[in-house]
Amino acid sequence: MPTIDEQVALLARRCERIVPEADLRRKLASGRPLRIKLGMDPTAPDVTLGHAVPLRVVRQFQDWGHKAVLIIGDYTARVGDPSGQNATRPMLSGEQIDANAKTYVEQVGRILMTDPDHLEVRYNSEWLGTMTMLDIIRLTSRKTVSQMLQRDTFKERFEKGSEIHLHEFLYPLLQGWDSVKIDADVEMGGSDQLFNNLVGRELQQDEGREPQVVIVTPLLVGTDGTMKMSKSKGNYIGVADPPSGPNGMFGKIMSLPDALLESYWTLLSDEPKESIARKIAASPRDAKVELARRIISWLHSPQAADAAEAEFTKVVVKGGVPDEMPQVAVGTGPHRLAALLAKAGLTASNSEGLRKIREGAVRVDNVKATDEKAELRIEKPTVLQLGNRKFVRLVP
Repeated sequence: MPTIDEQVALLARRCERIVPEADLRRKLASGRPLRIKLGMDPTAPDVTLGHAVPLRVVRQFQDWGHKAVLIIGDYTARVGDPSGQNATRPMLSGEQIDANAKTYVEQVGRILMTDPDHLEVRYNSEWLGTMTMLDIIRLTSRKTVSQMLQRDTFKERFEKGSEIHLHEFLYPLLQGWDSVKIDADVEMGGSDQLFNNLVGRELQQDEGREPQVVIVTPLLVGTDGTMKMSKSKGNYIGVADPPSGPNGMFGKIMSLPDALLESYWTLLSDEPKESIARKIAASPRDAKVELARRIISWLHSPQAADAAEAEFTKVVVKGGVPDEMPQVAVGTGPHRLAALLAKAGLTASNSEGLRKIREGAVRVDNVKATDEKAELRIEKPTVLQLGNRKFVRLVP
Protein backbone atom coordinates (compact mmCIF):
# COMPACT_ATOMS: atom_id res chain seq x y z
CA MET A 1 0.00 0.00 0.00
CA PRO A 2 1.48 3.39 -0.96
CA THR A 3 2.15 5.93 1.77
CA ILE A 4 -0.19 8.93 2.03
CA ASP A 5 2.40 11.13 0.32
CA GLU A 6 2.64 8.59 -2.50
CA GLN A 7 -1.15 8.36 -2.81
CA VAL A 8 -1.51 12.14 -3.07
CA ALA A 9 1.29 12.26 -5.65
CA LEU A 10 -0.42 9.55 -7.73
CA LEU A 11 -3.73 11.40 -7.58
CA ALA A 12 -2.09 14.70 -8.53
CA ARG A 13 -1.21 13.34 -12.00
CA ARG A 14 -4.86 13.58 -13.08
CA CYS A 15 -6.15 16.14 -10.58
CA GLU A 16 -6.36 19.84 -11.24
CA ARG A 17 -7.38 20.72 -7.70
CA ILE A 18 -7.81 18.95 -4.35
CA VAL A 19 -9.90 21.08 -1.94
CA PRO A 20 -8.58 20.96 0.72
CA GLU A 21 -5.59 18.62 0.48
CA ALA A 22 -5.12 18.62 4.26
CA ASP A 23 -8.60 17.12 4.71
CA LEU A 24 -7.84 14.43 2.12
CA ARG A 25 -4.66 13.47 3.93
CA ARG A 26 -6.53 13.27 7.22
CA LYS A 27 -9.25 11.07 5.70
CA LEU A 28 -6.68 8.77 4.10
CA ALA A 29 -4.86 8.48 7.43
CA SER A 30 -8.07 7.45 9.24
CA GLY A 31 -7.73 3.89 7.96
CA ARG A 32 -11.45 3.55 7.22
CA PRO A 33 -12.86 2.90 3.73
CA LEU A 34 -13.86 6.22 2.18
CA ARG A 35 -16.97 6.83 0.08
CA ILE A 36 -15.87 8.29 -3.26
CA LYS A 37 -18.76 9.97 -5.05
CA LEU A 38 -19.00 10.52 -8.80
CA GLY A 39 -22.23 11.77 -10.33
CA MET A 40 -23.16 11.24 -13.97
CA ASP A 41 -26.29 12.63 -15.60
CA PRO A 42 -27.52 10.28 -18.36
CA THR A 43 -28.11 13.07 -20.88
CA ALA A 44 -26.62 10.92 -23.67
CA PRO A 45 -26.27 7.13 -24.10
CA ASP A 46 -22.48 7.05 -24.24
CA VAL A 47 -19.87 7.26 -21.49
CA THR A 48 -16.88 8.98 -23.13
CA LEU A 49 -13.13 9.12 -22.59
CA GLY A 50 -13.84 12.51 -21.00
CA HIS A 51 -15.77 10.68 -18.26
CA ALA A 52 -12.94 8.13 -18.08
CA VAL A 53 -10.53 10.72 -16.65
CA PRO A 54 -12.29 11.10 -13.24
CA LEU A 55 -13.32 7.43 -13.42
CA ARG A 56 -9.64 6.43 -13.50
CA VAL A 57 -9.11 8.42 -10.30
CA VAL A 58 -12.11 6.69 -8.72
CA ARG A 59 -10.62 3.34 -9.75
CA GLN A 60 -7.37 4.35 -8.04
CA PHE A 61 -9.30 4.86 -4.80
CA GLN A 62 -10.96 1.45 -5.27
CA ASP A 63 -7.55 -0.16 -5.64
CA TRP A 64 -6.67 1.31 -2.23
CA GLY A 65 -9.72 -0.31 -0.62
CA HIS A 66 -12.27 2.49 -0.83
CA LYS A 67 -15.83 2.33 -2.18
CA ALA A 68 -17.03 4.18 -5.28
CA VAL A 69 -20.53 5.58 -5.05
CA LEU A 70 -21.83 6.19 -8.56
CA ILE A 71 -24.77 8.58 -8.63
CA ILE A 72 -26.87 8.17 -11.76
CA GLY A 73 -28.50 11.58 -12.01
CA ASP A 74 -31.82 10.43 -13.40
CA TYR A 75 -33.50 13.30 -11.52
CA THR A 76 -30.94 16.08 -11.97
CA ALA A 77 -30.80 15.27 -15.69
CA ARG A 78 -34.39 16.50 -15.87
CA VAL A 79 -33.17 19.89 -14.63
CA GLY A 80 -30.08 20.12 -16.86
CA ASP A 81 -26.58 20.93 -15.62
CA PRO A 82 -25.66 24.53 -16.60
CA SER A 83 -21.92 23.80 -16.20
CA GLY A 84 -19.99 25.15 -19.16
CA GLN A 85 -23.19 26.28 -20.89
CA ASN A 86 -23.59 29.72 -22.43
CA ALA A 87 -27.31 29.10 -22.86
CA THR A 88 -30.02 27.15 -21.08
CA ARG A 89 -29.57 23.40 -21.65
CA PRO A 90 -32.66 21.74 -23.20
CA MET A 91 -34.61 19.54 -20.79
CA LEU A 92 -34.81 15.86 -21.81
CA SER A 93 -37.84 13.63 -21.55
CA GLY A 94 -38.02 10.99 -18.83
CA GLU A 95 -38.00 8.27 -21.49
CA GLN A 96 -34.74 9.56 -23.01
CA ILE A 97 -33.07 9.79 -19.61
CA ASP A 98 -34.18 6.31 -18.49
CA ALA A 99 -33.01 4.73 -21.77
CA ASN A 100 -29.60 6.38 -21.44
CA ALA A 101 -29.23 5.42 -17.77
CA LYS A 102 -29.65 1.72 -18.54
CA THR A 103 -26.34 1.62 -20.41
CA TYR A 104 -24.22 3.58 -17.93
CA VAL A 105 -23.42 0.92 -15.34
CA GLU A 106 -22.25 -1.57 -17.98
CA GLN A 107 -20.03 1.04 -19.61
CA VAL A 108 -18.60 2.26 -16.30
CA GLY A 109 -17.82 -1.37 -15.49
CA ARG A 110 -15.12 -1.28 -18.15
CA ILE A 111 -13.16 1.01 -15.79
CA LEU A 112 -14.40 0.43 -12.24
CA MET A 113 -14.59 -2.69 -10.11
CA THR A 114 -18.30 -3.46 -9.86
CA ASP A 115 -18.54 -5.91 -6.95
CA PRO A 116 -20.60 -4.69 -3.95
CA ASP A 117 -17.50 -4.16 -1.80
CA HIS A 118 -16.13 -1.63 -4.27
CA LEU A 119 -19.15 -0.07 -5.99
CA GLU A 120 -22.51 1.27 -4.86
CA VAL A 121 -24.86 2.53 -7.57
CA ARG A 122 -27.58 5.00 -6.58
CA TYR A 123 -30.17 6.95 -8.56
CA ASN A 124 -30.78 10.40 -7.13
CA SER A 125 -34.51 10.18 -7.84
CA GLU A 126 -34.52 8.02 -4.66
CA TRP A 127 -34.35 11.16 -2.52
CA LEU A 128 -34.88 14.09 -4.88
CA GLY A 129 -38.06 12.59 -6.30
CA THR A 130 -39.69 12.52 -2.87
CA MET A 131 -38.92 16.11 -1.85
CA THR A 132 -41.90 18.35 -1.16
CA MET A 133 -42.24 21.97 -2.20
CA LEU A 134 -41.36 22.93 1.39
CA ASP A 135 -38.20 20.81 1.19
CA ILE A 136 -37.19 22.60 -2.02
CA ILE A 137 -37.83 26.04 -0.49
CA ARG A 138 -35.73 25.14 2.53
CA LEU A 139 -32.92 23.92 0.28
CA THR A 140 -32.96 27.08 -1.84
CA SER A 141 -32.74 29.19 1.32
CA ARG A 142 -29.17 27.89 1.81
CA LYS A 143 -27.85 30.05 -1.05
CA THR A 144 -28.35 33.63 -2.24
CA VAL A 145 -28.69 34.85 -5.82
CA SER A 146 -25.45 36.83 -5.46
CA GLN A 147 -23.64 33.62 -4.43
CA MET A 148 -25.01 31.79 -7.45
CA LEU A 149 -23.90 34.60 -9.76
CA GLN A 150 -20.33 34.07 -8.60
CA ARG A 151 -20.30 30.94 -10.73
CA ASP A 152 -18.43 31.72 -13.96
CA THR A 153 -21.09 30.45 -16.37
CA PHE A 154 -23.89 32.34 -14.61
CA LYS A 155 -21.73 35.45 -14.25
CA GLU A 156 -20.84 35.52 -17.94
CA ARG A 157 -24.43 35.07 -19.03
CA PHE A 158 -25.67 37.72 -16.59
CA GLU A 159 -23.09 40.24 -17.78
CA LYS A 160 -24.00 39.55 -21.42
CA GLY A 161 -27.70 39.93 -20.69
CA SER A 162 -28.39 36.29 -21.61
CA GLU A 163 -31.30 34.54 -19.96
CA ILE A 164 -30.75 32.48 -16.80
CA HIS A 165 -33.78 30.44 -15.81
CA LEU A 166 -34.60 29.92 -12.14
CA HIS A 167 -34.49 26.13 -12.40
CA GLU A 168 -30.80 26.34 -13.36
CA PHE A 169 -29.99 27.75 -9.92
CA LEU A 170 -31.47 24.58 -8.45
CA TYR A 171 -28.98 22.26 -10.10
CA PRO A 172 -25.95 22.91 -7.84
CA LEU A 173 -28.19 22.60 -4.78
CA LEU A 174 -29.66 19.28 -5.92
CA GLN A 175 -26.23 17.88 -6.79
CA GLY A 176 -24.93 19.09 -3.44
CA TRP A 177 -27.82 17.43 -1.64
CA ASP A 178 -26.75 14.11 -3.20
CA SER A 179 -23.52 14.38 -1.17
CA VAL A 180 -25.51 14.83 2.03
CA LYS A 181 -27.75 11.84 1.32
CA ILE A 182 -24.96 9.37 0.50
CA ASP A 183 -22.41 10.65 3.09
CA ALA A 184 -19.69 11.34 0.53
CA ASP A 185 -16.12 11.60 1.83
CA VAL A 186 -14.70 12.67 -1.54
CA GLU A 187 -16.49 13.97 -4.63
CA MET A 188 -14.88 13.59 -8.06
CA GLY A 189 -15.69 15.58 -11.15
CA GLY A 190 -14.34 17.55 -14.06
CA SER A 191 -13.01 21.04 -13.43
CA ASP A 192 -16.31 22.54 -14.61
CA GLN A 193 -17.97 20.85 -11.61
CA LEU A 194 -15.92 22.69 -8.94
CA PHE A 195 -18.73 25.09 -7.98
CA ASN A 196 -21.34 22.33 -7.73
CA ASN A 197 -19.05 20.08 -5.70
CA LEU A 198 -18.17 22.86 -3.25
CA VAL A 199 -21.90 23.44 -2.72
CA GLY A 200 -22.11 19.81 -1.61
CA ARG A 201 -19.28 20.39 0.86
CA GLU A 202 -21.08 23.44 2.28
CA LEU A 203 -24.42 21.64 2.58
CA GLN A 204 -22.75 18.80 4.49
CA GLN A 205 -21.28 21.34 6.91
CA ASP A 206 -24.72 22.95 7.33
CA GLU A 207 -26.10 19.51 8.25
CA GLY A 208 -23.38 18.94 10.85
CA ARG A 209 -21.63 16.30 8.71
CA GLU A 210 -17.94 15.94 8.00
CA PRO A 211 -17.50 17.85 4.71
CA GLN A 212 -16.36 16.07 1.59
CA VAL A 213 -13.06 16.70 -0.12
CA VAL A 214 -13.52 18.00 -3.66
CA ILE A 215 -11.22 16.67 -6.39
CA VAL A 216 -11.56 17.94 -9.95
CA THR A 217 -9.76 16.72 -13.05
CA PRO A 218 -8.87 18.59 -16.25
CA LEU A 219 -11.44 18.51 -19.04
CA LEU A 220 -10.43 16.27 -21.93
CA VAL A 221 -10.55 18.17 -25.22
CA GLY A 222 -12.52 16.41 -27.95
CA THR A 223 -11.35 15.10 -31.31
CA ASP A 224 -11.91 18.54 -32.90
CA GLY A 225 -8.98 19.84 -30.86
CA THR A 226 -10.84 22.82 -29.42
CA MET A 227 -13.96 22.01 -27.39
CA LYS A 228 -14.55 19.84 -24.32
CA MET A 229 -15.31 16.26 -25.35
CA SER A 230 -19.07 16.01 -25.65
CA LYS A 231 -21.63 13.74 -27.30
CA SER A 232 -23.68 16.80 -28.30
CA LYS A 233 -20.71 18.31 -30.14
CA GLY A 234 -19.91 15.04 -31.94
CA ASN A 235 -16.24 15.25 -30.90
CA TYR A 236 -16.21 12.29 -28.54
CA ILE A 237 -14.74 8.82 -28.24
CA GLY A 238 -17.02 6.48 -26.31
CA VAL A 239 -15.66 3.86 -23.92
CA ALA A 240 -17.91 1.33 -25.66
CA ASP A 241 -17.06 2.43 -29.20
CA PRO A 242 -16.00 -0.48 -31.43
CA PRO A 243 -12.21 -0.90 -31.64
CA SER A 244 -12.14 -0.51 -35.44
CA GLY A 245 -14.31 0.57 -38.34
CA PRO A 246 -15.37 4.03 -39.54
CA ASN A 247 -16.52 5.10 -36.07
CA GLY A 248 -14.04 3.00 -34.13
CA MET A 249 -11.59 4.01 -31.41
CA PHE A 250 -8.45 3.38 -33.43
CA GLY A 251 -9.37 5.72 -36.28
CA LYS A 252 -10.67 8.43 -33.94
CA ILE A 253 -7.47 8.42 -31.89
CA MET A 254 -5.33 8.48 -35.05
CA SER A 255 -7.25 11.58 -36.18
CA LEU A 256 -6.42 13.55 -33.00
CA PRO A 257 -4.47 16.77 -33.48
CA ASP A 258 -0.85 16.29 -32.39
CA ALA A 259 -1.31 19.06 -29.81
CA LEU A 260 -3.65 16.82 -27.78
CA LEU A 261 -1.28 13.89 -27.44
CA GLU A 262 0.39 14.96 -24.22
CA SER A 263 -2.91 15.48 -22.36
CA TYR A 264 -4.43 12.21 -23.65
CA TRP A 265 -1.33 10.21 -22.69
CA THR A 266 -1.15 11.90 -19.27
CA LEU A 267 -4.84 11.59 -18.38
CA LEU A 268 -5.60 8.18 -19.92
CA SER A 269 -2.44 6.20 -19.20
CA ASP A 270 0.08 5.61 -16.43
CA GLU A 271 3.10 6.19 -18.65
CA PRO A 272 5.76 8.38 -16.93
CA LYS A 273 5.64 11.97 -18.18
CA GLU A 274 9.28 11.92 -19.31
CA SER A 275 8.57 8.87 -21.47
CA ILE A 276 5.47 10.53 -22.94
CA ALA A 277 7.49 13.55 -24.03
CA ARG A 278 10.10 11.32 -25.69
CA LYS A 279 7.48 9.30 -27.59
CA ILE A 280 5.73 12.39 -28.96
CA ALA A 281 8.98 14.10 -29.92
CA ALA A 282 10.25 10.99 -31.72
CA SER A 283 7.09 10.40 -33.80
CA PRO A 284 3.59 11.82 -33.12
CA ARG A 285 2.11 9.19 -35.45
CA ASP A 286 3.76 6.29 -33.62
CA ALA A 287 2.68 7.86 -30.32
CA LYS A 288 -0.93 7.85 -31.57
CA VAL A 289 -0.70 4.22 -32.66
CA GLU A 290 0.63 3.16 -29.25
CA LEU A 291 -1.98 5.27 -27.44
CA ALA A 292 -4.78 3.75 -29.53
CA ARG A 293 -3.48 0.24 -28.80
CA ARG A 294 -3.30 0.95 -25.06
CA ILE A 295 -6.79 2.42 -24.82
CA ILE A 296 -8.35 -0.42 -26.85
CA SER A 297 -6.46 -3.04 -24.80
CA TRP A 298 -7.75 -1.40 -21.62
CA LEU A 299 -11.40 -1.01 -22.67
CA HIS A 300 -11.67 -4.06 -24.97
CA SER A 301 -8.74 -6.50 -25.19
CA PRO A 302 -5.18 -6.76 -26.55
CA GLN A 303 -6.51 -8.98 -29.34
CA ALA A 304 -8.98 -6.26 -30.34
CA ALA A 305 -6.12 -3.75 -30.40
CA ASP A 306 -4.10 -6.00 -32.73
CA ALA A 307 -7.07 -6.39 -35.09
CA ALA A 308 -7.88 -2.66 -35.06
CA GLU A 309 -4.31 -1.71 -35.93
CA ALA A 310 -4.21 -4.29 -38.72
CA GLU A 311 -7.45 -3.00 -40.23
CA PHE A 312 -6.34 0.64 -39.98
CA THR A 313 -3.08 -0.22 -41.75
CA LYS A 314 -4.90 -2.15 -44.46
CA VAL A 315 -7.64 0.42 -45.11
CA VAL A 316 -6.13 3.82 -44.37
CA VAL A 317 -2.41 3.34 -44.84
CA LYS A 318 -2.48 0.92 -47.78
CA GLY A 319 -5.80 2.01 -49.29
CA GLY A 320 -7.44 -1.41 -49.04
CA VAL A 321 -10.95 -2.48 -48.17
CA PRO A 322 -11.97 -3.83 -44.74
CA ASP A 323 -13.14 -7.42 -44.45
CA GLU A 324 -16.27 -6.43 -42.54
CA MET A 325 -18.59 -3.54 -43.31
CA PRO A 326 -22.34 -2.75 -43.19
CA GLN A 327 -24.41 -4.33 -45.96
CA VAL A 328 -27.37 -2.56 -47.56
CA ALA A 329 -29.83 -4.07 -50.03
CA VAL A 330 -30.71 -1.51 -52.71
CA GLY A 331 -32.12 -3.54 -55.60
CA THR A 332 -30.69 -3.81 -59.10
CA GLY A 333 -31.47 -0.28 -60.18
CA PRO A 334 -30.39 1.71 -62.11
CA HIS A 335 -29.44 4.15 -59.33
CA ARG A 336 -27.98 7.61 -59.24
CA LEU A 337 -24.76 7.54 -57.22
CA ALA A 338 -25.72 10.45 -54.95
CA ALA A 339 -28.96 8.67 -54.04
CA LEU A 340 -27.04 5.48 -53.27
CA LEU A 341 -24.72 7.38 -50.91
CA ALA A 342 -27.71 8.70 -48.99
CA LYS A 343 -29.53 5.36 -48.97
CA ALA A 344 -26.39 3.63 -47.67
CA GLY A 345 -26.17 6.15 -44.83
CA LEU A 346 -22.84 7.56 -46.00
CA THR A 347 -24.30 11.03 -46.56
CA ALA A 348 -27.23 12.87 -45.04
CA SER A 349 -28.75 13.88 -48.37
CA ASN A 350 -28.44 13.63 -52.16
CA SER A 351 -26.97 17.13 -52.28
CA GLU A 352 -24.23 16.16 -49.84
CA GLY A 353 -23.57 13.10 -51.97
CA LEU A 354 -23.18 15.26 -55.08
CA ARG A 355 -20.74 17.48 -53.24
CA LYS A 356 -18.65 14.49 -52.15
CA ILE A 357 -18.53 13.16 -55.72
CA ARG A 358 -17.28 16.55 -56.96
CA GLU A 359 -14.63 16.52 -54.21
CA GLY A 360 -13.35 13.17 -55.45
CA ALA A 361 -14.16 11.47 -52.14
CA VAL A 362 -16.31 8.63 -53.54
CA ARG A 363 -15.15 5.25 -54.89
CA VAL A 364 -17.11 2.32 -56.30
CA ASP A 365 -15.22 -0.99 -56.01
CA ASN A 366 -12.06 1.06 -55.38
CA VAL A 367 -12.49 3.13 -58.58
CA LYS A 368 -12.91 6.87 -58.07
CA ALA A 369 -16.33 8.13 -59.17
CA THR A 370 -16.16 11.31 -61.26
CA ASP A 371 -19.49 11.42 -63.14
CA GLU A 372 -22.16 12.70 -60.77
CA LYS A 373 -24.89 11.95 -63.34
CA ALA A 374 -23.88 8.35 -64.01
CA GLU A 375 -26.37 5.60 -63.20
CA LEU A 376 -25.25 2.31 -61.61
CA ARG A 377 -26.74 -1.15 -61.78
CA ILE A 378 -26.06 -3.27 -58.69
CA GLU A 379 -26.06 -6.82 -60.00
CA LYS A 380 -23.49 -8.20 -57.54
CA PRO A 381 -22.07 -7.15 -54.16
CA THR A 382 -20.47 -3.73 -54.71
CA VAL A 383 -18.32 -1.73 -52.28
CA LEU A 384 -19.27 1.93 -51.97
CA GLN A 385 -16.61 4.04 -50.26
CA LEU A 386 -16.63 7.60 -48.89
CA GLY A 387 -13.26 8.99 -47.86
CA ASN A 388 -10.69 6.68 -46.33
CA ARG A 389 -12.75 5.06 -43.58
CA LYS A 390 -16.42 4.73 -44.56
CA PHE A 391 -17.47 1.62 -46.49
CA VAL A 392 -20.80 -0.03 -47.29
CA ARG A 393 -21.38 -3.22 -49.29
CA LEU A 394 -24.34 -2.79 -51.63
CA VAL A 395 -26.27 -5.89 -52.68
CA PRO A 396 -29.12 -6.27 -55.20
